[in-house]
Amino acid sequence: MGFDKFENEELIKWGWPEDVWFHVDQVSSAHVYLRLKEGQTINDIPSAVLEDAAQLVKANSITGNKMNDVDIVYTMWSNLKKTDAMEPGQVAFHKENEVFKIRVAKRINEIVNRLEKTKKVENPDFRAEREARDAREREDKKRIQKELKAKQKEEEKRKREEAELRYE
Repeated sequence: MGFDKFENEELIKWGWPEDVWFHVDQVSSAHVYLRLKEGQTINDIPSAVLEDAAQLVKANSITGNKMNDVDIVYTMWSNLKKTDAMEPGQVAFHKENEVFKIRVAKRINEIVNRLEKTKKVENPDFRAEREARDAREREDKKRIQKELKAKQKEEEKRKREEAELRYE
């Protein structure tokens, strides 16, 4: 979760493709990110986790926290659109049809209190974490390509050997 608009800006800049972004609709709030596991989609998020994230966003919005019936918008990080003309922490979307909403009727203290008990305050290097993630992904792709090439070479060798046996 972003502490202020400048940390929100860092989160926008260095988010991961697996991240789901949450924000109070039409009101200033913290940016909350949920990192999905590889292969998961936004539709795989359990409703209880959606509710937790929505309550956390609402609780960390000065204006939204005082309101009932607040809409929380969420989308994949890759759908966030940032231009130079925007203020720090401000975003738009590439595809509006990929933005989802969940309504929060009121702040449920027990959810926020439970989440606060598990809170860890860290000062991660978002850029370094993203670069390390991208490096791992590149290495995985290289390994897969190498394995494919090896299989292709083996298949070609097998076919040559079969062809040689037929001509003998």
